[in-house]
Amino acid sequence: MKQIIQLIFVGFILVSCARVGSPVGGDKDTLAPRVLGSNIDTPRVNVPRDLRELRIQFDEYITLKDIQKNLIISPPLTKIKKILPSNLATKEILIQWQDTLQANTTYSFNFGSSIQDYNEGNTLPYYNFAFSTGEKIDDTYISGEVNLAGAITKTDAKVNRVVGLYQQKDSIDYRQKPYYITRADEDGYYELNYLTPGTYQIIAFEDENGNSIYDVGKEKIAFQKEAVVLEKSISGLNLTLYPSQKPLKYLEMKENPGGIVMLFEGNPEKVEVLSLNEKLKDYKITHRPKSDSVKIWFDAVKQNLGATSENLKFSYNADAKKDTVSLFYKRNAQNEMTLVNEGGNLLPPGSELKLKSNYYINQIQPEKWKLTLDSLTVVPFSAKISETNGYQILVKADFQEGKKYKLNIPKETVSSFYDAIKKTHQWNIEADKIQNYGSFKVKLINKPVSKFWIQLLNSSEKVIYEQYTSATEIKFPVLKPDEYFVRILVDNNGNGNWDGADFTQRKFAEDVYIFHKKINIRPLWTLEEDWDLKDKRKLDLQKPATSSPAKPTEATQPNRNNLPNINQNRDGNLIRTAEPIRR
Repeated sequence: MKQIIQLIFVGFILVSCARVGSPVGGDKDTLAPRVLGSNIDTPRVNVPRDLRELRIQFDEYITLKDIQKNLIISPPLTKIKKILPSNLATKEILIQWQDTLQANTTYSFNFGSSIQDYNEGNTLPYYNFAFSTGEKIDDTYISGEVNLAGAITKTDAKVNRVVGLYQQKDSIDYRQKPYYITRADEDGYYELNYLTPGTYQIIAFEDENGNSIYDVGKEKIAFQKEAVVLEKSISGLNLTLYPSQKPLKYLEMKENPGGIVMLFEGNPEKVEVLSLNEKLKDYKITHRPKSDSVKIWFDAVKQNLGATSENLKFSYNADAKKDTVSLFYKRNAQNEMTLVNEGGNLLPPGSELKLKSNYYINQIQPEKWKLTLDSLTVVPFSAKISETNGYQILVKADFQEGKKYKLNIPKETVSSFYDAIKKTHQWNIEADKIQNYGSFKVKLINKPVSKFWIQLLNSSEKVIYEQYTSATEIKFPVLKPDEYFVRILVDNNGNGNWDGADFTQRKFAEDVYIFHKKINIRPLWTLEEDWDLKDKRKLDLQKPATSSPAKPTEATQPNRNNLPNINQNRDGNLIRTAEPIRR
């Protein structure tokens, strides 16, 4: 028994000695670590240029959290040897480097939110240590906010938003880190401190890979064409991040139902493709301007292609960028042309039935189709291939509210270039009642000069309804009851696409506006709003716009399939993202 007690006592002593920090008991520590001093004496001026390390002492044990992400040194030191502590707790920060410091220059070490006390995790926020190799520490600053264009809900606080200054020169290498750099906080606020008066170029970007350098086409960007002339401190210099245009780049080719798909990055305007194969002579090419996919259609069985893997070669000319590429092609025997009903079986009042194919539709034979009411009465209808989407069929009829219909499409009556549907397709459809829908009307003040897309987005920031128009008054007459956000994307250059920022050409993104209120659509209610696009109020997520009861005056749903594409994915379909806002 005595030996057991001795062992317990020794174990207790060992555990107590191993712990770093304050003893158990008393109030919980809620104070951040306090700086006691450094190896650089106050006032931290005339620091020797051959200084190779910085030591900062604290009043308690500390650790550094995500130091590589948080620490920003301006001007940058490129040859960092050591940063301590790493995982251990100490009462000192040590940073060592090999660079020779510049003359008459103020250096700042911004630790962000990395400094924490070891035991409780209390953070010393935005601690910034500065010293100068000259006779004074520069105290000029620039501050402001970095916002995300088109952002509706609060953005992810984990996203790295970097703001940087490059010294104005005849040639600026944006592949290097900015001369001065900082990170915005989770609310978008930033400060660039300890700046030397001069002329600079300012940029901001979402530093997704954490390298503190803007990666062209991969990260959102904000910039000004005019230089910043810094003679005194500047407050309120706000920047708005926009999606950036990607440089044109070939990605890959792969087998695709009906042939091959060629994939690009950068959304080429025009692509020409030529087969360099003896066996592949009969083929068709489809590509929509600004789409990142090119489809090569052919009859693999008829031309004896792909029974076993074989190398197929093609040349392409994409916006004057030329190359020869190849892939090992093997046809998939399971591929076949199919149709689906995009909108489901409940058809909104006044709308067309939209059928989508996985193959490009070359020909339809609607005279062989049958639309019946309650499975008995034949109903007249019309059908056509969409003018803007070659994969879609639009079926129009006098659909009566509350009635049930059946559409029968026999096999071989919908064709692609080298194939057709191999089985009969049939859908049961019910025409929904107008009383289940509301409407929205908006009058624009100071509307854009160019055409624009006006969009209604749901709570997930997905575009549900949109129109491409230049009208002052726009109405969405048939809307499902829900809360929506309203956004306008302006087609400033009139090319039928919304274009992001092109930093290499110093081209700003096209304009975007967000309505400052949610709209709440209720059944059989009409909501009317005036929207002044010069109104700079931010979206209030707490106060939706209220509706007023009124009889719906129209039963025609906006046909989004006749709208130009904003962006397209690899299948040529609309990508509707909540990306961009007004500069």
